[in-house]
Amino acid sequence: MTTSRITADVAALRASADQGLARPVAARVTELEALRRGIRTRRRDLQRALAADLGKSATESSVTEIGPVLAEIQTAVKNLRSWTRPERFSPGTLLAPSRGSIVREPLGTALIIAPWNYPVNLTLSPLVAAIAGGNTVLLKPSELAPATSRVIRSLIEEHLDPAWVRVVEGAVEETTHLLAERFDIIFYTGNASVGRIVARAAAEHLTPTVLELGGKSPVFVDEGTDLATAARRIVWGKFTNAGQTCVAPDYLMATPATLEALVPELREAVREMYGRNPMRSADYGRIVSERHFDRLRSLVDDDLAVVGGTAGADRRQRYLAPTILAGASWDHPVMAEEIFGPILPLLPVEGPAEAIARINAGEKPLTAYVFSPSHEVEERFAEQTSSGSLALGLTLAHLGTTAMPFGGVGESGHGAYHGRAGFEAFTHAKPIVRKPLRPDTLRTIYPPYRAPRRRILGRLFR
Repeated sequence: MTTSRITADVAALRASADQGLARPVAARVTELEALRRGIRTRRRDLQRALAADLGKSATESSVTEIGPVLAEIQTAVKNLRSWTRPERFSPGTLLAPSRGSIVREPLGTALIIAPWNYPVNLTLSPLVAAIAGGNTVLLKPSELAPATSRVIRSLIEEHLDPAWVRVVEGAVEETTHLLAERFDIIFYTGNASVGRIVARAAAEHLTPTVLELGGKSPVFVDEGTDLATAARRIVWGKFTNAGQTCVAPDYLMATPATLEALVPELREAVREMYGRNPMRSADYGRIVSERHFDRLRSLVDDDLAVVGGTAGADRRQRYLAPTILAGASWDHPVMAEEIFGPILPLLPVEGPAEAIARINAGEKPLTAYVFSPSHEVEERFAEQTSSGSLALGLTLAHLGTTAMPFGGVGESGHGAYHGRAGFEAFTHAKPIVRKPLRPDTLRTIYPPYRAPRRRILGRLFR
């Protein structure tokens, strides 16, 4: 796509925003319902595209991609009128008599730059939030999921108003042109290095950003935990989408005795979910590209593999087995950066105190996971560590609720969305104060400040 076309698209969307096209709540609901119809109409096409790009089964696509977007639409349509209702507040004694309210107004025109790993969910869920907020949107799907990108573009062009939403496909060149344009908010999901590029570009126009990044999300399994249940939840959270999830468990910590007992449970959970040969499983995905396959394969030390390894790896099919490494050190290459693939290193710690110290020694993760029978231990992790979210007794599934904000902190990003949090991310909370001209009580604070007035003001501002 040419630079001139991108500039024209941005100008058209800004004109629509300036004209207030997206402001009426009824119009937002209509557009959201059109998006829902489009998703349902093209559901099979989306599933086929996800299978082509990432090897996802139709069921996994429904559970982790299409279903969450439909839930976001349902929540927004159901609650939008209450979300947009002014919130009343009292301006306080100084301004009495007066009335105050906070209204949520659209930011204007949004740029959404989406990732490849959940190319339906993480493209369309922010779009739902932006539309609910009353914004016009330029949407940039990931070029690394080309089949899904094509279907999304076709779906939007068929079902949504081009004065409201437009799609730009392309790679680095197109994204660079987009970032040179002025938007009212930029929503980016991806890695921290590109997140910094987005933040620098946004700073040129003082544009606010939501950055959904990643990091090494830790798991701690405490002594006395139901290891069979914990293993199933960890394996599902780790190996869904072949580990290519921003909140997938990145590494697991436990005492040596707990690790010894946990390994057979993890092995059995992998077998239960994906069979003895996961390559043949319809429910196990593929690595997105050969470049990412090469990176991940280089991290696997077969001498440490207690599950999986590189023996059956297939570069052409982009297949790497669910792999669990026991005995990796903290300075092993697998611990240098976010893994973002089907490799789970197990690391021994003395107990909760060392696990907390290890977490705090690194960057703040997008999520932290704790499995413990002790409420006291759970509270220690809640109070003594910082992460975008904390999940106690589960992995991954907490992303599926629209009732909870999802976002990072520090290196894992800033801003949040899902449900009402998404609506708030794409709106400005504007306070409005109304005060009658009579009686003119504000005369009390005007100079000159003679003795009677000083006494009154002294009492007010003690």
